[in-house]
Amino acid sequence: MKKVDIERAYKAAKEQYAALGVDTDKVIEQMRNIPISLHCWQTDDVGGFEKPGAELGGGGIQVTGNFPGKARTIQEMRQDLEKVFSLLPGKLRLSLHAIYGEFGGKLVDRDQIETKHFQGWIDWAKKKGIGLDFNCTCFSHPYADDGYTLSSRNEKIRKFWVEHVKRCRKIAADMGKQLGIPAVHNIWIPDGSKDTPVDRSTLRKILKKSLDEIFSVKYPKKYLKDSVESKLFGIGSESMVVGSHDFYLGYAVKNNIMITLDNGHFHPTEQVGDKISSILLYVDEILLHLTRGVRWDSDHVLTLNDELLLIAQEIVRAGALNRVNIGLDFFDASLNRIGAYVVGTRSAQIAFMYALLEPLKMLTEFEIKGKNFERLAYLELMKTKPFGAVYDYYCMKSGKPAGEDYIQEIQKYEKDVLLKRK
Repeated sequence: MKKVDIERAYKAAKEQYAALGVDTDKVIEQMRNIPISLHCWQTDDVGGFEKPGAELGGGGIQVTGNFPGKARTIQEMRQDLEKVFSLLPGKLRLSLHAIYGEFGGKLVDRDQIETKHFQGWIDWAKKKGIGLDFNCTCFSHPYADDGYTLSSRNEKIRKFWVEHVKRCRKIAADMGKQLGIPAVHNIWIPDGSKDTPVDRSTLRKILKKSLDEIFSVKYPKKYLKDSVESKLFGIGSESMVVGSHDFYLGYAVKNNIMITLDNGHFHPTEQVGDKISSILLYVDEILLHLTRGVRWDSDHVLTLNDELLLIAQEIVRAGALNRVNIGLDFFDASLNRIGAYVVGTRSAQIAFMYALLEPLKMLTEFEIKGKNFERLAYLELMKTKPFGAVYDYYCMKSGKPAGEDYIQEIQKYEKDVLLKRK
């Protein structure tokens, strides 16, 4: 897009929003301070680097598609991520899973991982000026084959996973300390039952015991933020998930840690956006894993749909941007993986920009006065306002491709880099 066209469109948009009492320049400045954490596992289909040729297996997770060019090494992964970052405006972070350490070609079991295995990532992040987040990897391992990890009745297996998560929290705290930006550590486990269980209670008591042991080690919040993530069901856990939303919500509130809201982890008719203002009454912060479920938790690339808009709107309307940690979680191997990142991240950014462009004061006054027609009318009018012109200008001012320009950049990278990987 030509600079003159972007500026002309922005000027017209600015006037339209100003008539509603919205300062678009201020919105752009707010956008610069909304960090989004990109998930590393879109680059390689959640394979990781525990051993050469590692592939995902088990744990209720499945990546579909065989588009060429997935990252085969950490060097290729960083190359891909750097390309992604070059095409996105705003503050960006990177979220790592524990299987993405630099293990030197040796198999380091998960109860033995240390910060040294991730020092390369820390150094890379410091060079790029970004923060890191971290996730324990309680799947794709022989000790997860029966479907239970932290809630396992087998004490040897349970202790193995407790030690793994303890070490992951230590690594995350070290990341935060070295980078000077708190790292979020998220716990998700696949534990559950394919068919209807008889004794859910004991399994949840075991999970609570494991979590209590894990969180008995304290770290300063300026280094580490803890979060726990629920799920409605997964492959192999269709009938019962031990770490349900009710379980983790209670645990998070009681212990004032974050709960992760992955909008693919709930019933399709549930509105995750509606949960945010309630949960924030009882915990200091929450973590989002933004994704797009198609009939189930299918982790499709994030798009600007009603669900995503409601999540962004509820956060902005509650004045809670500084209490919500925004992360992405999708993996699609059926299309260009770099493109998946850029489309998904831009969709998240546009959703938050759309929410910030709402004439909130006016809409709230309508609501208080019972002027429901006026409220509805303006909410509908906002859908046709030129928010895209504001986002394009934001990209241009950030030195990033605006409009469709990023598409050609990705096509060139596919031709020059991705298609040459065998």
